[in-house]
Amino acid sequence: MPVRQLNRNQTWLLPPTLDELIPDDHPVRFVATVVDNLDKEVWEKLDVEMGGDPLGAPAYNPRGLLSVWLYGFMTRMRSSRKLEAACRDQMPYLWLTAWQHPDHNTLWRFYKAHRNGMRELFKLTVTTAVKMSLVDMAVQAVDGTKIAANASKERTYDRKQLGKLLERTDKAIQELEKENEAGSDPFPVHLPEKLRRAENLRSEVKAAIKELEEDQKKRVNLTDSDANLMKSRHGIIAGYNVEAVVSPLKTEEGEPKRVLMTAVDAVQDAADSYQLVPMLEQAEETTGKKAEVTLADAGFHSSANLAVCEERKQSVVMPERQDRELQNPYHKDKFIYDEVNDSYLCPQGQTLRFVGKKLARNTVMRCYLGSAVICRKCPAFGVCTRNRRHGRGLQIG
Repeated sequence: MPVRQLNRNQTWLLPPTLDELIPDDHPVRFVATVVDNLDKEVWEKLDVEMGGDPLGAPAYNPRGLLSVWLYGFMTRMRSSRKLEAACRDQMPYLWLTAWQHPDHNTLWRFYKAHRNGMRELFKLTVTTAVKMSLVDMAVQAVDGTKIAANASKERTYDRKQLGKLLERTDKAIQELEKENEAGSDPFPVHLPEKLRRAENLRSEVKAAIKELEEDQKKRVNLTDSDANLMKSRHGIIAGYNVEAVVSPLKTEEGEPKRVLMTAVDAVQDAADSYQLVPMLEQAEETTGKKAEVTLADAGFHSSANLAVCEERKQSVVMPERQDRELQNPYHKDKFIYDEVNDSYLCPQGQTLRFVGKKLARNTVMRCYLGSAVICRKCPAFGVCTRNRRHGRGLQIG
């Protein structure tokens, strides 16, 4: 068969319009339609001035910049440099910008200036999808995942460790100052690099100690004070617990199943159980509807959450948090409570007596302890408890 000619210098006598370059059912058209129909109130929430400044060079239209970021989020392209490249060689982005080419600095400045307002836009896009019946609100799912912060876990210290670090830093500064004083060279106009680094570290440590005292924290990271130590699939990290709620999108037969995120938040608490109710409330506020059924894993299970869900008349499906632990013959539920003596009887017949109260995760816990001597001689030692010093203990909330 003949071969088609390939001429990259060929000109168009009748050039096509931009609109002809994008199919009618392309998802980028939905993005443009949403942005083009934002009213004045939304732009004010985004703190975007649509009129521009009459002086100076013409600025890029905010509708185009916002459309680029939204479509970038949809297609998992979140780098301003990658978006810059896409605005030069990818047809959907060229169509969104009307064949204009904003650079990465322009794109980043726009996002940085309006990143807080993006949450309002997120809420608006989800609400729009729900009103257009694109979301199946019969069911939603909530889950959390640990995300590493841009900080090393080795820079996380408690109050005692910070005190030792401050002592070492002060000692290093004194030694560096002595070195400068002992030299015959004239005193430098600027602080030496070593001394400047030590001074900066001392300032960071003092600020961290002050934060621990004011916020009653156990530890703080010197790089990112908001990041906490958390257990993840990759071990202990300094990071955040990111929670999300998703609902399925309605699709035609044969189309791949997709979901829409209806709520999202990054928290410092490593436990998921405290985030269930806030995420349910956020999803309902965003969508304007309450899902018929919510799916959650055992990490969200707690008596407090079940009570609130019952009060909200919210159906939640999740496994019992302690299903596996309940199979243990020495689980705390196997201990028999004696109301008269305020004590517990263990499966082996030892009495655990009340020893005091403690505060754990904003909950007052009643503490009970057995006898360490009896526990060490018990045949269940090593299974029931491995604590040779205190023996078996219970904390009852």
